[in-house]
Amino acid sequence: MKRLKLLAYLAHCGCYLVREGGRHSIYANPVIGKTTSVPRHSEVPDPLAEKICKDLRLPKIKSGK
Repeated sequence: MKRLKLLAYLAHCGCYLVREGGRHSIYANPVIGKTTSVPRHSEVPDPLAEKICKDLRLPKIKSGK
């Protein structure tokens, strides 16, 4: 899945960028106080996108290729 689609989904769900790391962006869900890292690649593998959503306790995002 495209990274921009994943980031748009995170923003839609209320998550926000905490900081930029060396190779990852750190996003947080303010409702539950959890954070996770999102790699800065143009494509994020679907299983990794699902793990990111799971870490932030969000519903799974549909890949829709």
